[in-house]
Amino acid sequence: MGSFLKIKIYRHKFIAYVVFVVAIGVALGTLTCAMLINQWVGDARFQAASAFTRIENELQYDADRIEAYMQRIYATPGLMEDARSFLSKTAEEYLTRRLHNSHFSLPLVSFPEDVKTYLYSWAQGEITQISVHNGEYGNVIRFNDNGSPSFVFGLPNTDETFRDTITEGFVYRKKLSDPALRPQGFGEMRFLIGSEQIFKSVQNFRIGHAAAISNTGEIYFLGNTPERDQVELFRTAAGHGRSHGMISSGLASYTFYVSFPSTKHHFKFVTVTDLSMLIRQHAGTLVTVFLIMLGAMISVLMLIAYNMRDDALFLRRIIQSIGRVKQANFTPNRHARYRKNEYGMIARELDDMIQQLDKHIRNEYLFKIKQQETEMKALQNQINPHFLYNTLEVIRSTALVNQDPDTADAIATLGALYRDIVKKENIITLGSELDLLKKYLEIMEFKHSGRFYYQIDVEPALLMIPTVKFWMQPLAENFFIHGFKTAHEFNLYVVNGYETEDRFVLEFLDNGHGIAEERLTAVRSTLTSDDDTSSNSIGLRNVYTRLHFFYGNDCSIDIAHNEQAGVKISVHLSKEVIELVQIDDCG
Repeated sequence: MGSFLKIKIYRHKFIAYVVFVVAIGVALGTLTCAMLINQWVGDARFQAASAFTRIENELQYDADRIEAYMQRIYATPGLMEDARSFLSKTAEEYLTRRLHNSHFSLPLVSFPEDVKTYLYSWAQGEITQISVHNGEYGNVIRFNDNGSPSFVFGLPNTDETFRDTITEGFVYRKKLSDPALRPQGFGEMRFLIGSEQIFKSVQNFRIGHAAAISNTGEIYFLGNTPERDQVELFRTAAGHGRSHGMISSGLASYTFYVSFPSTKHHFKFVTVTDLSMLIRQHAGTLVTVFLIMLGAMISVLMLIAYNMRDDALFLRRIIQSIGRVKQANFTPNRHARYRKNEYGMIARELDDMIQQLDKHIRNEYLFKIKQQETEMKALQNQINPHFLYNTLEVIRSTALVNQDPDTADAIATLGALYRDIVKKENIITLGSELDLLKKYLEIMEFKHSGRFYYQIDVEPALLMIPTVKFWMQPLAENFFIHGFKTAHEFNLYVVNGYETEDRFVLEFLDNGHGIAEERLTAVRSTLTSDDDTSSNSIGLRNVYTRLHFFYGNDCSIDIAHNEQAGVKISVHLSKEVIELVQIDDCG
């Protein structure tokens, strides 16, 4: 798997991928954890809001109970009278006044018993103390955890028992007045709702650390009393003007708080949630997120490594293929499983290129050998040109002496044709090649006088195109061998040349015997065949081979039936390949 690390470009690329994937993974993991923590903080805020609502509702319920009890006192004269008697200085005085104000015909009403029945029991123990006051002192009824009352008479109004503090509870004050006797009021009733009973109802809410803080700075903590720094934290949170926020107490120490001001009493309900506590509470979820992100990063890196390994294998194969070409080693390589990407395409094309190079080199080698053999045969069959020229000149002079000008012209044409053929240059223009063809056709016209005619019509744009020497004559000779009708009085051979949008076209037409369909198919197959040892169309194949090697694949020869009679041979030359042919010496 790690073999690609030996290649420098892949090693650097993989390191960059690792850094990128790790950075993305850390960023996503951090973002996920932040979203989870924000959700948990939101849940804690919702729990705190629910707890505060529960506290406010309990206080409202108790206020409604107290209000209802006051209505009961005013609606019950005996109860009102006993409450007034309860303002006595001592218990004995209270009992004396009770007996003095009682009537034998009415049941005896007890204010303390009525308070226990309708307030303590009805409020489920939340109202823990009721006191009745005049301008100087107050008498107290207290209830313990079992609901048993105890009484204290004659306590000064400034006593600690009557101090309004949040640690003890919340005090409701109600005036006592008898409209028939004292409209201005004869006393005051105070109802103490115990903080412990009120806040006990929210112990089951998941609110972290919570406390109630009065406007004077007194704090009642729900649960265990926190450390000193946490006490200051509560005071700081209560002092902020916002309903919620975050307090930083260090580099990585953050505390989230929620503050709710009471509409019933002068206090704030504050909850604080420490970030480290949140992390400890949800450690399992955070570990799961970490493992998921770690697994995702490892999977992505393994996928990247797998792809880079395959790419490295193809790159190594490409390098090996280039090395084999440099060493001229064109032996077939072992088959590879190519992937559908750029590296696979390049490796595939390189293998194909090596095979094509091997095939081309072999063909070129065979062609050079055949060319050398042809040149050797030409040298072996070559005669002394000067001797031939002198001999032809003697024959022409004799024909002129004997007053035979046609024979003399034919001999002169043959000499000129032979002189052009044996010239050393092998690359000439199409115009020069047409001149050679014209001389040959003039000789054939002399030979078949009155029975053969020719016509050459080639556009000037084609005359300066470079070409190989002496390839048109074999095409005309093929007509005289296979298509010429000896008994026919009008044998015609036509050469047309014209230009199209993208190519040059040369057409060689005759009105000879034509060619059978099977023979035509065989000749077309012979032109593109690699084996010409058994071919009966050596002349045509040699022409095709010479043009193909000079012009490449952008040259094509088409053999077809002529519309009137005979055969039509078309040679197509691409304009692009003509522009690429560079010739220094064109005859």
